[in-house]
Amino acid sequence: MAAYLKMPKLSDTMSEGTLVKWLKKEGDTVAMDEDIAEVETDKATMTMPSFDEGILHKIYVKEGDTVALGATLALILEPGEEPPSDAEKAPAAEATESASPKTESKTEDKKPEATSETKTTPSAAPSTAKPATVPATTSPGGRIKASPLARKLAEENGVDLRRVQGTGPGGRITKKDVQNAPAGGGGGSAIGLLPSPGSRPDQTLPLSGMRRVIAQRLLESKTTIPHFYLNIEIDTEPLMTLRTQVNAASSANGGPKYTVNDFVMRATVLATDAVPAVNASFQGDAILQHGEINLSVAVAIDDGLVTPVIRSAQHKTIKDLSSELKDLATRAKDKKLAPAEMQGGTITISNLGAFGIGHFDAIINPPQAAILAIGTITKQAVVNEFNQVVPGQRMWIGLSCDHRVIDGAVGARFLSELKRFLENPFLLIA
Repeated sequence: MAAYLKMPKLSDTMSEGTLVKWLKKEGDTVAMDEDIAEVETDKATMTMPSFDEGILHKIYVKEGDTVALGATLALILEPGEEPPSDAEKAPAAEATESASPKTESKTEDKKPEATSETKTTPSAAPSTAKPATVPATTSPGGRIKASPLARKLAEENGVDLRRVQGTGPGGRITKKDVQNAPAGGGGGSAIGLLPSPGSRPDQTLPLSGMRRVIAQRLLESKTTIPHFYLNIEIDTEPLMTLRTQVNAASSANGGPKYTVNDFVMRATVLATDAVPAVNASFQGDAILQHGEINLSVAVAIDDGLVTPVIRSAQHKTIKDLSSELKDLATRAKDKKLAPAEMQGGTITISNLGAFGIGHFDAIINPPQAAILAIGTITKQAVVNEFNQVVPGQRMWIGLSCDHRVIDGAVGARFLSELKRFLENPFLLIA
């Protein structure tokens, strides 16, 4: 019997989806639960399974099109089945559950027109602007007008006279023009060591579904949650020493290598357990203090940022946390995460240390009340307990708090516990 494949609700706040890519084409055989397309929701791009089996007879939605929930995407027929008389046209979409009004943008009615190619708008140059390189003035016979000395200097210095603008009478190229021109002539760096960056046209980039939701939620977070920020410096010398020893032992036994972030995750879990007041959410007329520590970790992907969740992290070792995060991050970048794997976090870690960022302040990931901002480890001169200046390693960690839930003293106590665990890293593997 003919079956119509419709746009499903792939996340709890999804009201529409963008058909990114068809994994099957018309005429292909489709099995039940077989991945048939990639769909971008408000949270991520993920694969969509087929809810029927048979032959993919007709595709109604093109790649790149955004449609509402319940919109008909394709027609699937049983082998040998005749298509309906109106099979060439998609039936009207049925009414489906949509996202709550809070998650919808008021400007959604005026979306940029989406096309398969990014629109470009060349920037308007003032009418008086000169081109990057102006051809030299030539004589009627086609010979470049330049003084003999200018020609000699150009030959000695590798200057292309055809790209030099003359300032002498009638546009004649002079000695001074050649001396002021970089090697090769024309625009470029003053001594010709590096190429001059080219001009680029302005671009209007339509917002993806994920980027629209990121914009909405971060705006909501920053404007409705009273943020305050705390920062603390960590002596990472003991941590780096222990990490080297652990990785050497692990490699000798065919095991994985551990990153600094793996130790930070474990320290965050232990500090959260010690100061449970940070593991909470504002509920309007109450504060919900979570019993489980569900650790969200920010992962950068092409479309934006996702925060997959390691559930019940308090029961997991560094090895468990490291392995689970690697799996989640890999599947996030491959767009294989399920919606449930990005929901339910109670505290978040955002680590930009790999990009050389020393310290920063992160925006809270609602409905959570705290997010950690992890900076890079730097080698620097430090003063030891004997007042001697010695080499050391330091890292800054920032904490953004929801002041409706967490007071300054609570946040400071949490960072003190985090510092204690990271500066005594043997506590992390005990």
